[in-house]
Amino acid sequence: MDLYRHPVFDMACHQFDLVADHLEIPTAFRDRLKYPKRALTVAIPIHRDDGSAEVFFGYRVQHHLTLGPTKGGVRYHPDVTVGEVAALAMWMSWKCALAGLPYGGAKGGVTCDPRKLSTKELERITRRYTQEIIPFIGPQVDIPAPDMGTNEQTMAWMMDTYSVHTGYSVPGVVTGKPVNLGGSLGRREATGRGVGYLINRSMDVLNMDPTKATAVVQGFGNVGGVTAHSLTRYGIKVTGISDFDGAIFNSKGIDIAALEQHVATTRSVKGFPGAEAISHAELLLLPCDILAPCALERQITADNAPHLKCRILAEGANGPTTPEADVILERRGDVFVIPDILCNAGGVVVSYFEWVQDLQSFFWTESEVTDKLFRILEGAFTQTLNLSRKRAISMRFAALSLGISRVFEAKKQRGLFP
Repeated sequence: MDLYRHPVFDMACHQFDLVADHLEIPTAFRDRLKYPKRALTVAIPIHRDDGSAEVFFGYRVQHHLTLGPTKGGVRYHPDVTVGEVAALAMWMSWKCALAGLPYGGAKGGVTCDPRKLSTKELERITRRYTQEIIPFIGPQVDIPAPDMGTNEQTMAWMMDTYSVHTGYSVPGVVTGKPVNLGGSLGRREATGRGVGYLINRSMDVLNMDPTKATAVVQGFGNVGGVTAHSLTRYGIKVTGISDFDGAIFNSKGIDIAALEQHVATTRSVKGFPGAEAISHAELLLLPCDILAPCALERQITADNAPHLKCRILAEGANGPTTPEADVILERRGDVFVIPDILCNAGGVVVSYFEWVQDLQSFFWTESEVTDKLFRILEGAFTQTLNLSRKRAISMRFAALSLGISRVFEAKKQRGLFP
């Protein structure tokens, strides 16, 4: 479908087609499962701080509503397109189904560079974007959350805009908001904690000693930063880290706390005195036990996949590995892949917890949240690993098979509206 034409959407469709063939899903169901239920494009005119007016463009894609309301983040990035957002919404559908959550997948975004916008300009964009999509969101319809370039403050603005429209406070319209506005303890850390937990479980499976292991993390935002912290707590030495502006390496290990202070001051890992500068390309090819791409899509490609020097590839980002790279990694057979729809599911799991707490107005401690998170991830990991071994298929193929088959069965049971 030309509407969604984009390399990332093509990649998501290719993955789906392979799994649909494997599951022998009837042709009549495939387009219903693959293509989004609806997609919305909105114009976002705002006044810039200098008094000029500028129009930004925003998107919200809801993939399916078969299992419940849709769920998914809102990203602010210069390269956001409706095709990319549609791909992310599709992956979110399979992710929610794999984790057993009562959601369909959604995603949203605004084409802008948040680093070049003031706080006031970001607030204007967020409130106008929210106002435009109000007919399509709500606690029982579609619940946005933070993603790349957005955060708790963004969600607070979205909640407030929606609440002003309804005339009363509606905390359940978004997740990932500040705790004192109905957010959940442990939500901000959930994705990175989940990545760390699943890496540790994978090391158990592979009989690896965390205290003798090294890791490289691509990305030092919310996901990558918390992932690096989690790995050090398991005794793993983080030797390489990157962000949008640079990459660094220290064979003796990087002091994550010191790096956080440096980034808080300079807004980049670049120039950190406790490590040497390397290129982004070199980072992915560093010798390590764990490679965790926690940044953008399509980072592991046919060009670098043959040269990866890791034992575990933990996909903290969405879609970091291209289908061509997948084929190469399967042929190699020496890289254990924790696929994205499993590896980074911690964020949507705790978003689900936040939504439940908001609906009940009954809130949990952080230890309760983390315990419940790890229980769900453990179940999804075990099911994926067992199916992978039983059918002699890759972990990605197993995870997608579980997610897609559950949505397929639900659509069969509900039937097609005449």
